[in-house]
Amino acid sequence: MSQRIPVVELSSRDLKRNARQALGDSQLRGNMRSAMDSLMAKRLASMPDEYEREHLREMGNHVRARALSKLPELLERLEANLTRNGVKVHWAETVDEANTIVLAIAQAHQARQVIKGKSMVSEEMEMNHFLEGHGIEALESDMGEYIIQLDHEKPTHIIMPAIHKNARQVGSLFRDTLGIDYTEDVDTLIQTGRRVLREKFFAADIGVSGVNFAVAETGTLLLVENEGNGRMSTGVPPVHIAVTGIEKVVENLRDVVPLLSLLTRSALGQGITTYVNMISGPRRADELDGPQEVHLVLLDNGRSQAFADGELRQTLNCIRCGACMNHCPVYTRIGGQAYGTVYPGPIGKIISPHLMGLENTPDHPSASSLCGACGEVCPVKIPIPALLRRLREENIKKPDDPHRVMRGQGSKYSATERLVWQGWRLLNTSPLLYRLFGFFATRLRSLTPNIGPWAQNHAAPKPAARSLHELAKQHLEGK
Repeated sequence: MSQRIPVVELSSRDLKRNARQALGDSQLRGNMRSAMDSLMAKRLASMPDEYEREHLREMGNHVRARALSKLPELLERLEANLTRNGVKVHWAETVDEANTIVLAIAQAHQARQVIKGKSMVSEEMEMNHFLEGHGIEALESDMGEYIIQLDHEKPTHIIMPAIHKNARQVGSLFRDTLGIDYTEDVDTLIQTGRRVLREKFFAADIGVSGVNFAVAETGTLLLVENEGNGRMSTGVPPVHIAVTGIEKVVENLRDVVPLLSLLTRSALGQGITTYVNMISGPRRADELDGPQEVHLVLLDNGRSQAFADGELRQTLNCIRCGACMNHCPVYTRIGGQAYGTVYPGPIGKIISPHLMGLENTPDHPSASSLCGACGEVCPVKIPIPALLRRLREENIKKPDDPHRVMRGQGSKYSATERLVWQGWRLLNTSPLLYRLFGFFATRLRSLTPNIGPWAQNHAAPKPAARSLHELAKQHLEGK
């Protein structure tokens, strides 16, 4: 029986400890390897033509870059068109503000139960925990999220939050929490979950959802899904609250076409999802169904910080497909919970420092081999390796550096390390010092200490008995 990784509730500074623990869980590693291999194969099968794939990626990058270049203007246009359509728009700078807005709406309707479609922004907000603290039940309706909620865990993947579990583990969970007979049949497990959730849809006072794309031109909230829970969450309860980051806005419906194709094929290898929901307002007087009220909460939570920097702004291009995770050798081996953040994997390592501050994610930019796989498969061509290198630079800048662009800058700054590198530069730019160092390093090599991070996992390197220059000189002299 493999050791089960506990829910990560500790500070994200414990990434190294969490990773070591995850590497010791053979069941987790087996589950992740099998799932990632399958997802990589499906993506490639859905986009086999390299020319078409790269052309589509160029289009996706162009659409997202254009939208971000006009972000303030598009957000204002989105608000105006949504308001005209009858949607109430709310702005939140922080997760606390966003939660307060959601709570105020719930209390205004005396809500006691909230049903949620999949939403990563609601995970940022820790909305479930916040609402439950105020006496309001918040139930996840996405099957993966529902499984995670039953097991009191956090999502391990953007698209498939329970991907780290196999059928045996889910069967045991359902037996223990729902009181059903144990089974590993996937269809039976899914039908059991749906049967429980179907009753909740009609009992809920409020439905909550995320937003994949918000169209400024028409004031439309677009939501893609495969299970139908998103449509139920947004259409059955009398009140619908959508929560999203400010970067999800696009200029027009035409821009959505390449992004939708990229999102579904990159995430699951599908040409299109089962459901594509376009929400443009509450129920009209002549309509038979739909919510009576629709609210949109636009959350910043550090996104403006990324937007302000020309290079780091590319982080906001992300369409949340998870392809970078599926191809990442680090994520595949340690899973998502080891990161201790809402967004794990490569995209998490470049977006979490903006959402939480570098002081709370000091090890994330360095938790990468920089193999480049994430950048090669990103559907909107985010240069993730380059952004990781940039964050590493921000991490070691002086905390009081006047060129401050990030909260928590200099979280790994070390005056001693800076002094060592200055000495290294002096040594390698002075021929005399370099020759003296080479002479003594070879003669005193037995005194080389086993210190430094390298020696934690590797044999400490020792200088050779003679330098290359000395050996070459001896060879030329015939000695």
